[in-house]
Amino acid sequence: MKKRLIDWTRGRMPTREGMADNRFLAPIAHRFLSPELWRFTRRSVPRGVALGLFAAFIVPLGQIFLAAFLALPTRANVPLAAAVTFVTNPFTVPFWVVFANRVGGALLRADYYAGAPLSDHIDNGWWSRMGQFFETAGVTAFGFVVLAVGSAIIGYFVSGWLWRWQVGRRRRHALSIRQEARILARERQAGSGD
Repeated sequence: MKKRLIDWTRGRMPTREGMADNRFLAPIAHRFLSPELWRFTRRSVPRGVALGLFAAFIVPLGQIFLAAFLALPTRANVPLAAAVTFVTNPFTVPFWVVFANRVGGALLRADYYAGAPLSDHIDNGWWSRMGQFFETAGVTAFGFVVLAVGSAIIGYFVSGWLWRWQVGRRRRHALSIRQEARILARERQAGSGD
């Protein structure tokens, strides 16, 4: 299962050549070809995840380009930043809009503070509906800003922790293999010495 997920992810991640051939990125393609932006390191991975999540929630269209542009000055992993933006896609956008509206509404308490005075000043009818629309849109936009910043911070720390955990696990596994090999070598020496 893990191998399939890795293969699926690699198949959908943008390649260096694909981004270099993109007509929108052509003026700065030489900067995208820098090998350090395509390596998976302990610093570039959390930065890439954070930038990808930020771009996914802050911009409704063109998140991949925003994440790639932000990855240049921050030395983040470009393919990971681009891939993480798919957390918001056409299938998940309705969920995120409702979630952002609820988050924005909870933080702003717009229904309590702005709802009553707005309805007192505007008559029922077209202006009332327009006022409700802009109030809801503003609350949702604020919710998306909160989601962008919050998910970027959480993504940075979680991916950094996961990176350290994975590297530690690999090191422990390699160490245990070495120790087993040493034990077997000692047993063979002890067995051949008898």
